[in-house]
Amino acid sequence: MVAAALALAGCSDGGTEEPPPSVGAPTIEELVAADRPLNIAHGGGDQAHPHSTAFAFAESVLEGADVLELDVQLTSDGVLVVHHDETLDRTTGATGPVVERTLAELRALDAAHWWSRCWPCRDRPAGEYSYRGIRTGERPPPAGYIPDDFAVPTFRQIATRFPDLPLDIEIKGGQHVDPAEVARVLAAELRELDRVESSVVVSFDSAVIQEFHALAPEVAVSPGLQELTAWLVDGQPLAGHYSVIQIPPTSGGVPVLSAEVVERAHAEGLDVWVWAARAAEEQAQVYRDWLGLGVDGVIAGRPAEMTAARGWFEQGRHEPGS
Repeated sequence: MVAAALALAGCSDGGTEEPPPSVGAPTIEELVAADRPLNIAHGGGDQAHPHSTAFAFAESVLEGADVLELDVQLTSDGVLVVHHDETLDRTTGATGPVVERTLAELRALDAAHWWSRCWPCRDRPAGEYSYRGIRTGERPPPAGYIPDDFAVPTFRQIATRFPDLPLDIEIKGGQHVDPAEVARVLAAELRELDRVESSVVVSFDSAVIQEFHALAPEVAVSPGLQELTAWLVDGQPLAGHYSVIQIPPTSGGVPVLSAEVVERAHAEGLDVWVWAARAAEEQAQVYRDWLGLGVDGVIAGRPAEMTAARGWFEQGRHEPGS
């Protein structure tokens, strides 16, 4: 996995370098069957690297990520890109909805413009935005990378650049987003890229997930907010095609994650992946605490911290008397 990331770092849009031989990503079914907690890089590790850039995804692989978590949006010319928000304001030097830009316009933007150690803060001295200007040629990229690695990537670029990594893909909603169209394009691309078995798709909107599942029933999906709430609060069963639930530790100040919730999920054949609700939770000790509750994966903003947490957890689990 590390060798693949090093070899792939710096590949250009034009594909001037041949990718290394790939053994193919594990399927979601294989991930669920695995007996090791998964390190799932949230946006490539958005608390440690510029959110959702190829640079971030490559660095997260070097740090031990098993799965790449990403969000998809559509451009005005119908291309699926990897970007967290429906607008450009928090990451690039531009403003406005992603869907109002062409792919060419998006690719010209600096996707690391606002990243700093306190991201998403905007009030730091310019020098603290340490990757600003690499995309636009104002400063050199780190060794092994090129300016394109700090642009807004297409979904196709990430899916093909990291062929050995499963994908956890979120379809976003929003004022400017047509999630049904995103679902249609995503379903088609997953088939075209042979990523059907190595991807899981999630959305906060249960209706979007149901629509995507109707379009691509062969792709794994996670339940949306409405279904999860009914399962957690009312005890209603989830549909049989779900194998993974993705939850925060708390929601609106109300605890969500507990050993009892994990035990119940496992009893129903569901893996539990947890994502941080606050930046302060993105640290090894917190990740380790979650692993102690029995979760099967952590969607980590700091993948290196999750690697450390998993090491501590596994060492403790295998110590005599543990």
